[in-house]
Amino acid sequence: MLRKRIIPCLDVRNRKVTKGIRFQNNVDLGDPVEMAVAYSEGGCDELVFYDITASAEGRRIDLDMVKEVGRAVRIPFAVGGGIRNLQDMYDVLWAGAEKVSVNTLAVEHPEIISDGARQFGRQCIVLGMDPVRTDDPRCPSGYEITTRGFRQRTGIDAIEWAKRAVDLGVGEIVVNSVDADGTREGYELVLTRLVAEAVSVPVVASGGAGTPQHLIDVFQKALADAAIVASMVHMGHYTIQQIKEELDKAGVPVRKKW
Repeated sequence: MLRKRIIPCLDVRNRKVTKGIRFQNNVDLGDPVEMAVAYSEGGCDELVFYDITASAEGRRIDLDMVKEVGRAVRIPFAVGGGIRNLQDMYDVLWAGAEKVSVNTLAVEHPEIISDGARQFGRQCIVLGMDPVRTDDPRCPSGYEITTRGFRQRTGIDAIEWAKRAVDLGVGEIVVNSVDADGTREGYELVLTRLVAEAVSVPVVASGGAGTPQHLIDVFQKALADAAIVASMVHMGHYTIQQIKEELDKAGVPVRKKW
């Protein structure tokens, strides 16, 4: 059985890790490179960095930060935010990242997925999804894709978009529940399972983790392959090791470091 991955997410703004609730009321928490080293040494499996203001500010991602992280850690990490074209993908991968995450860009220009997969391999291309619950008849799954940091609704059904993205060449999908983001009340299990059952690539649950039981639930009930954590580790409520110990006790296969 494949081991489940625990992935701390570091949202970066002005070279500081920041965290809010449903993308609002963010507070700064620390230096991204220092936090990356701490999580890496603490036993996490991967890391993900989102430059949350790059797209809004019309600039490319902070490549110097990516290079510093690449020199400082020896685990895989993904980068998203401010990715505008194939050259940006190349630059991020050359700077040390193993994966590039695309979200709004992929919705507006789906060909970036197939072009990126063909150029760098589909294992390097991650689709970030920001779905919200909806009654829109265009979205039979009950979940609609949003873009531009939840500010823009698209009328695109989340499950249909996930399947299309896989057909285009995506190698992994991050399902970030906007409704649950930062609440620490648990992942969106229904949505995560719908995506996991619909696609053949790994699915990463994101948004809402607050306790180890939430991760147990998303792995056992929603069939996620990996889970992103943020507030519960950033705020010091749990360490990566504590989370993995609880997962191990519950029979969830994880990479051990204790």
